[in-house]
Amino acid sequence: MNTLVNTEKAIFASGCFWGTEFYFQETEGVISTAAGYTGGNKNDPTYREVCSGRTGHAEAVEVIYDPSVTSYENMAKLFFETHNPGEKNRQGPDIGEQYRSAIFYLNDGQKRIAEHLIKILREKGYTIATEVTKAGFFWKAEDKHQQYYTKKGGNPYCHRYVQKF
Repeated sequence: MNTLVNTEKAIFASGCFWGTEFYFQETEGVISTAAGYTGGNKNDPTYREVCSGRTGHAEAVEVIYDPSVTSYENMAKLFFETHNPGEKNRQGPDIGEQYRSAIFYLNDGQKRIAEHLIKILREKGYTIATEVTKAGFFWKAEDKHQQYYTKKGGNPYCHRYVQKF
């Protein structure tokens, strides 16, 4: 018997998409993830073009999840806890606008949650450089970038979990 599952989508950018995707794909309630590009001005960009810094795109991850198992708030908290949201246009050794910290919201509810979590983190003393931006088109990255650490093994080099909430 095939049961339909209600799903929701979230899009996050937090440095290299390999590490971002690694944490989300291991999260209960997440159905699928895709590494890709968004937030820029070039249609169907390639990895090389995005890394050139001339497209305006961020490396991002699209997360499809089951809202009966987890919530957008939980997804956004994980986003903040698996990268340094205080770094502008970089994460660790990866430098450039394509590595910026950004939440690309798909509706007003997601925007409110993102802004509320940023407020909480700032009240706790964290510096936050995360952009909260209306989502545009999400371009899926080349196959070799999908589920990178699952295929290659190892752990993310510039992402690590730090509890903040």
